[in-house]
Amino acid sequence: MTILFKTTITEDKAFAKIKEALNTGREYDGYFSVADDDGETPLSWGPSMSAEEFLAKIREMLEVTWKAARFWVVYDRREDRGDPDAIAMRNAAFRITRGYNGVIVASLSLLGRKDALQDLELIFVCFREDFQRRNF
Repeated sequence: MTILFKTTITEDKAFAKIKEALNTGREYDGYFSVADDDGETPLSWGPSMSAEEFLAKIREMLEVTWKAARFWVVYDRREDRGDPDAIAMRNAAFRITRGYNGVIVASLSLLGRKDALQDLELIFVCFREDFQRRNF
């Protein structure tokens, strides 16, 4: 069985990676989604949206998430390590955490339009209680 959740990073490191990627001037296709018991809220980086606008929307959605579930585990998914697909990781996190009330799973994918070398894929598993995070 593949170990899906092995490479964690801090929230600060995650935010720094997002900001750095969006400030490089590289062309990305961006996707962000937040899923909880009530459903999923997706966000796509549309052609008319600037990097600053996309970053602002991500921050806004993560702030709402933080208010509901303050205890986070952030996974940095990378192709060069042979990590499982980000969607598979997100879906598995959502299934595994169903025993905990109020868990939110968010995922961000910044996929380079020219190549995959600078792709950034993060999965945020957000818990209401610290013991839930420690047990995950």
